Amino acid sequence: MDTDKAMQLARQQEVDLVEVAPNADPPVCRLLDYGKLRYLYAKKDRESKKGQKSTELREIRFRPNIGIHDLEAKMRKVREFIDDGSKVKLTVRFRGRESVHQQLGLSVLKKVADDMKDDVRLEKPPSMEGRSLYMILIPNAPTKIEKAEDKMEDLADAKA
Repeated sequence: MDTDKAMQLARQQEVDLVEVAPNADPPVCRLLDYGKLRYLYAKKDRESKKGQKSTELREIRFRPNIGIHDLEAKMRKVREFIDDGSKVKLTVRFRGRESVHQQLGLSVLKKVADDMKDDVRLEKPPSMEGRSLYMILIPNAPTKIEKAEDKMEDLADAKA
């Protein structure tokens, strides 16, 4: 069909003339609603992104001479992040001459890791980076979403 006739036909039907295969001989065009096509592609793209699992890296900072209650409060926050399925970077910041006593920072990190050993795995052991000592923990238990799905399956099995 001639290009002018195709354009005229598209205007009559109130749709767009879209070139589908420009390299074909002759080029292939199609009458369709281009806005709807773009919407469907965007919707398909969003659906494919839903299946992807993204893990965040969250950071909690400590001081080498942190108090017991402050440490417990920060450990509760670490537990929240782990339960959400995020990786957690534990950092001990040293100021001034504190960097001479790295064993204090190591003991803080070790205490946190020991208290949470049932819920986490060690991804990166403690190491120094500048004036801070850090380690990365990752969850080894199922996340909240997975736990909720398991509960739903258990309820469905119980009802059946």
